[in-house]
Amino acid sequence: MSCYFIAQITIHDYEKYKLYEEGFDEIIVDYDGKVIVVDDQATLLEGNWQHKRMVLIRFSDETEAQRWYHSPEYQALAKYRKQASVADIVLVKGRE
Repeated sequence: MSCYFIAQITIHDYEKYKLYEEGFDEIIVDYDGKVIVVDDQATLLEGNWQHKRMVLIRFSDETEAQRWYHSPEYQALAKYRKQASVADIVLVKGRE
């Protein structure tokens, strides 16, 4: 069953965040992941939206999503994201 990584992010240091983005695509493919959405201009239909950026990544299953997130390669990049932004992140399972 597919699994989705959903992140809402507010970036406060764009230069440092670029270091995160530079190595991202190389790593994600090794874990059967595909970036579906990166949007800084979401259209609010209801409620409150806490962050500016929305990221949605699809993985083949939760095992691959967890392997990617906890991998040494991703964690080495994630330190830049954590230094340059604040985020709310979840994994959700897709419907079959």
